Amino acid sequence: KTLVPVTVPDTITSWDTEAFCLSSTGLGLAPPAQLTVFQPFFLELSLPYSIIRGEIFELKATVFNYLSKCIMVKVTPAPSSDYTLKASSDDQYSSCLCANGRKTFKWILTPSVLGVLNITVSAEAEASQTVCDNEIVSVPERGRIDTVTRSLLVQAEGTEKTETYSWLLCPKGNSLSEEVNLTLPKDVIEGSARSTVSVIGDILGRALSNLHGLLQMPYGCGEQNMAILSPNIYILQYLENTEQLTSAIRERATGFLKSGYQRQMNYRHISGAYSTFGHGDENTWLTAFVLRSFGKAQKYIFIDPQIIQSAKEWLISRRDSDGCFIQQGRLFNNRMKGGVNDNVTMTAYITASLLELETPVTDPVVTKGLSCLKSVIEDVKNTYTTALLTYTFSLARDADTRQQLFKKLEDVAISEGSRLHWSQSASADDSDSLAVEISSYVLLAALTADSLTSADLGFANRIVSWLVKQQNAYGGFSSTQDTVVALQALSLYATKVFSSDGSSTVTVQSAADTHHFDVNQDNKLLYQEKQLQNVPAKYSIEAKGSACASVQVAQFYNIPTPTEAKTLSIDAKFEGDCKTLEQNFILNFTVKYGGPQKTTNMLIVDIKILSGFTADTSMVRLGKYVERVDTKEDHVIVYLTEVNK
Repeated sequence: KTLVPVTVPDTITSWDTEAFCLSSTGLGLAPPAQLTVFQPFFLELSLPYSIIRGEIFELKATVFNYLSKCIMVKVTPAPSSDYTLKASSDDQYSSCLCANGRKTFKWILTPSVLGVLNITVSAEAEASQTVCDNEIVSVPERGRIDTVTRSLLVQAEGTEKTETYSWLLCPKGNSLSEEVNLTLPKDVIEGSARSTVSVIGDILGRALSNLHGLLQMPYGCGEQNMAILSPNIYILQYLENTEQLTSAIRERATGFLKSGYQRQMNYRHISGAYSTFGHGDENTWLTAFVLRSFGKAQKYIFIDPQIIQSAKEWLISRRDSDGCFIQQGRLFNNRMKGGVNDNVTMTAYITASLLELETPVTDPVVTKGLSCLKSVIEDVKNTYTTALLTYTFSLARDADTRQQLFKKLEDVAISEGSRLHWSQSASADDSDSLAVEISSYVLLAALTADSLTSADLGFANRIVSWLVKQQNAYGGFSSTQDTVVALQALSLYATKVFSSDGSSTVTVQSAADTHHFDVNQDNKLLYQEKQLQNVPAKYSIEAKGSACASVQVAQFYNIPTPTEAKTLSIDAKFEGDCKTLEQNFILNFTVKYGGPQKTTNMLIVDIKILSGFTADTSMVRLGKYVERVDTKEDHVIVYLTEVNK
């Protein structure tokens, strides 16, 4: 006889046990035996995913009795300084619970802090003289207490704002300093503000530490998914070229690549092309974007060669007799339009993609594409297209055309001290995502040459200084394409200027707050962050030493939700009577656009659901404007193709 002790989980589960034995005479099988595991009683808490500070809710704890006898159960919440509990009207927290019975206990909970709080409640079976249902209360031998902890997110009221200030400081043996004056608006919501300073010894380190969330944006369409996938490729290339790639980073990045590749198949058409939502017209731009990304990702993960080949063949079939590619489907950013036929921009993008994938310049598709582009260079007035053409001819190693295009770019460059960038129009906002993309193409073009002079690197350095200033708190930029192209350009720059020696010290201080960060070859990719306690204040940032350091100060705070209509506005109407505490309400949203363009780009409407409610999205019909609806935690995300003025 053998005893085998086994620990089993205490959730209610039926286990089948099987045994067989071997002997010299043969094999014996025992009939299967069943074992049902359960706790004598258990506790369940019901609470919403999140609430807004100032809201109260009813915390409910339900106890279920699985025994065939009655028990006396006492329910006790653990005391906490994070919230106060007020007894509900019936105020009885000990109760008889007979066979297979259940009972719910309630408290009014008011949180007193922001952030995630843990709520712990215990239920205990007590000895008692009370008679329940003509039966004396019993106490189970084991499992007399069940304790449950659940977390609740308490959010500040209002709307979150983020401000970032970024620098790439490269002291060459001397010291460099910057200053930033951190202020908070008068109407900041109390307790919602936090300020941080982070330092990392690598220009791509910020993106690397946030590979899954460079953009605080959902990824329910084919373009956003690619914008999350592609930066992984450029970061892997950079770390591999500079011999910094560890197996842990490789595993993490290739994991994102694999899942992104699988997701992208949702947007693929039978023809081999792709579209934003996987239905409707195929999209030339997105198909070329997928082709260039999958072509490079092949080095790191398995991608079916047929998937790449069919995308390439579909693109080649979209050509005019003169070798130009034809734009089909929407351009993601309608500000790219203007000044030149869209087919020219499209041809430059596809030709650059083929050259990046090492297609020889002598390939007929590339040769014809380049000659189509050469014939229109004189007519191009659009800065975006000029920058993209400059990169395309740099890849083609056509020095004369490259020089001619750089001359055009010099005439429209925007120089601010040590920083340099380009914008689509003089009136466009400087941090506009298109300005980031254009400047990144110029940087790629500047670094794509057979040999780089110190003047080339000096020029590139000025663009990088401007680009770094536009980076968000997560290592990405403001939108999708700008994030992808900027990280491609920054990773190429980081490869060209990589140095495997040197160290620096960064000091960040105000009158009452000082922080020191050491950056060296061993912690180059380590993301170091500290909270700034003394805001509002003026902080100085000083770097000393011989290694570059990427420094960012970020502020997060809430302000009252703005009521005045800006370029985009939402009107929310509520149907139903709160006073009767109905179970179901209807929310109607009207989205309006009143900006300078005839129509918007794609819009994402992010609707936070009322605390304690869940959304039934079956009433939202996909149609002319609504492309997709997703729910995530307490938010509903609605994708609109566009909204007309």
